[in-house]
Amino acid sequence: MPVEAVLFDFLKNFLRLNGDAKPIYRRLSDGLHEAVASGVISQSARLPSERMLSARLGISRVTVRRALDELTSGGLVRRSQGARAVVVPRLEKALSALRGFSDELRARGVEPGQRWISRRTINPTPVEALALGLSPADSIVRLVRVRLADGTPIAIERAAVPSDFLPSGDLVDTSLYQALTQCGAPPVRGVQRIRAGLMSKIDADLLESTPGAALLIIERRCFVADGRAVEFAETRYSGERYDFLTELGI
Repeated sequence: MPVEAVLFDFLKNFLRLNGDAKPIYRRLSDGLHEAVASGVISQSARLPSERMLSARLGISRVTVRRALDELTSGGLVRRSQGARAVVVPRLEKALSALRGFSDELRARGVEPGQRWISRRTINPTPVEALALGLSPADSIVRLVRVRLADGTPIAIERAAVPSDFLPSGDLVDTSLYQALTQCGAPPVRGVQRIRAGLMSKIDADLLESTPGAALLIIERRCFVADGRAVEFAETRYSGERYDFLTELGI
């Protein structure tokens, strides 16, 4: 059966079985969200047009448009003038493993990339000095870049590394951890703190999103084998494009 036929059957059943007090545009939005989550429609796929959804489901185009507007504001789909809505691909990040950004994306079949904003050797801020166990007179390499997945911006990363471990930011091509390994200072463990946030205008411009959109912010400190801190990083992940995964045991 063609994919669109499967989707329409799924949505018709969803609307029939979820005929509660919610407005129909909200039920259609929920149905499309569930269709993506359950794999009825794949990530990066194009949704049927407003006209086709309206005709096949027997609801008005105004209702369809409102449902798609809700999905767009929630980051599930992307729309442009005159084009069909496209499901925004989402990535999963494991929170329980110390793994470089590039290695993690490649393991999920996604091509990593970056847009460098700055690579500077500079004195640390008070927060960086405290996190890395340095004095204000010491020097660090500060790396600021937008991280990409298949060309799509998904995170803003600001990393600080003591110059004793990384003499120059120019040594970092794609992977910081690879550069540290080549310099004889591979990270062996890390700790991280996670908090929620909202995008500033600067964040939104860099992540091609809108101010006020959801962020998930991870602060991470990594250490070499002798216990010295080798990296202090803050990564601001787009909540529209990233899911976080952790394994629980009993």
